[in-house]
Amino acid sequence: MRIANLAGRLVLLTGGGAVDVERASAQRFSADPHAVYARWDEFVAWAAGVPATGAEPFDEAGLRAPSPTPSQVFGVGLNYRDHAAESGLGLPDSPAVFTKFPSCLTGPHGGIALTGSTVDWEVELVAVIGREARHVPAERGWEHVAGLTAGQDLSDRTVQLAGPAPQFSLGKSAPGFGPTGPWLVTPDEFADRDDLELSSEVNGEPVQKGRTSDLVFPVAELVARLSAILPLRPGDLIFTGTPAGVGVARTPQRFLAAGDELVTTVEGIGSMRHRFTGPS
Repeated sequence: MRIANLAGRLVLLTGGGAVDVERASAQRFSADPHAVYARWDEFVAWAAGVPATGAEPFDEAGLRAPSPTPSQVFGVGLNYRDHAAESGLGLPDSPAVFTKFPSCLTGPHGGIALTGSTVDWEVELVAVIGREARHVPAERGWEHVAGLTAGQDLSDRTVQLAGPAPQFSLGKSAPGFGPTGPWLVTPDEFADRDDLELSSEVNGEPVQKGRTSDLVFPVAELVARLSAILPLRPGDLIFTGTPAGVGVARTPQRFLAAGDELVTTVEGIGSMRHRFTGPS
């Protein structure tokens, strides 16, 4: 199953287009794309019986973040071996967790304003929580995931690394620095949900490529580790980490500039496309 946020309304995607959930369910479910996660099991059962005949073509330019107002957004650093190596750091013994403030979230298309001259790209697989998780063992972690989407953990490296204590959350939370989309895909759609290719391109040049099978802490393990500390709530996001190829680790270093186009792709999900403007 695939669902999306189309111009602020929850839609179910089929081969024929988009089905407006509020109308198709006779208002059983709200049009609010975030509200569905609190009723995920009920929604999945209903969606299984929705006929495709009510689907309508849609403009992808209207797509927005699949979970637009989560209570919590987690980021995980150094979660790919090759990225830890290019950063000159060892592998963590436990997930290196930071937060991205929800106000940074944006959709899969459009413009993003740079905050300076050292804004970097980080392609990520993003897991969206569908059932509250608290003290969940890793072998049951996937049971609490509604679905997966593509993400970018855009990072202002100057802000992130300033001062004696790095400011990861501030450096990664400017407006637009958390694009997600283009839609949410449920785990059962994938032949292997733990082995997906992800990549990013800048102006058509490949800059990152990896596979989620290389995650140090896979999705289910992240659900377990995080839920051991605090409750994960429906609609929460987990940015699972980025593979090698970020700009700050290059020689010479390379960062996003006004006019650049960033394309982000995750296998089995789709692509996002963003163009950058100068600081606002």
